[in-house]
Amino acid sequence: MRRAAAILLAALGLALAGAAHADDPANWSKPIRPYRVVGNIYYVGSEGLSAWLISSSEGHVLLDSGPSPAGAKLIEANIQALGFRLSDVKVLINTHAHFDHAGGLAQLKADTGARVWASRPDEPALKKGQHFGDNDNGLTPFAPVKVDKAFGDGQKLKLGETTLVAHLTPGHTIGCTTWTTQVVDRDRPLNVTFPCSASVAGNVLVGNKTYRNIVADYRATFATLKALPTDVMLPSHEEQGNLLAKRRKMLAGDVNAFVDPGEIVRYATASEAAFDKELARQQAARKP
Repeated sequence: MRRAAAILLAALGLALAGAAHADDPANWSKPIRPYRVVGNIYYVGSEGLSAWLISSSEGHVLLDSGPSPAGAKLIEANIQALGFRLSDVKVLINTHAHFDHAGGLAQLKADTGARVWASRPDEPALKKGQHFGDNDNGLTPFAPVKVDKAFGDGQKLKLGETTLVAHLTPGHTIGCTTWTTQVVDRDRPLNVTFPCSASVAGNVLVGNKTYRNIVADYRATFATLKALPTDVMLPSHEEQGNLLAKRRKMLAGDVNAFVDPGEIVRYATASEAAFDKELARQQAARKP
């Protein structure tokens, strides 16, 4: 089965290249060999876009979907290459309702039979297949998906011995969700955080007519992220956590390659600085 999945993954590399948007980074559709990160957490995304499988004795949770049906197929091939069955994926969760992280949810739901969980603020966007809020990049539509369970801040997702907690960290989208869990790796407990993106990414910060609280939401999110106890930060984009470099260290024998208790504070601080700069730019551009 693993050999067949590897062959499928290689073939998908060619298909994905043609399915990507013209201006998408090339590494968003570049296949990469899946791997275990810490505890029961596995990387199953492309080189540039994360997708995380969290396994349990009663089935598995998959976080994020890639940008399209083809991106979802890459994730499915990676799951199978690790020896897991697609039918054992029971819940699909999402960091936020942008096409690059939600565009493959409908395909994954159809292929696995899993239930889709989403934050209440992002649920309408997922059901419509279009993000909410004024953005300079336009609507960037994606395949709509039925949400089986909508939740608020603090929702717990329990499956077998695994518990994930949802923390609403809006701004990037109105329903952006950061997920946390605890694992045991090499007989040590680790707090793991999957932060939702905190970049501006084209969002209108001054005069956003459809998302009036966007600036206040960003401010609250930076504070929330800095306060989350985190030993391992696993973001939704490779460059946000230097995942490739960490993987190379792991392959070279560094068992602590992904362990960095200070990383999430640095991530939030850098994101906040970039936000402040962009907010000042937009404010200056609005002055008569």
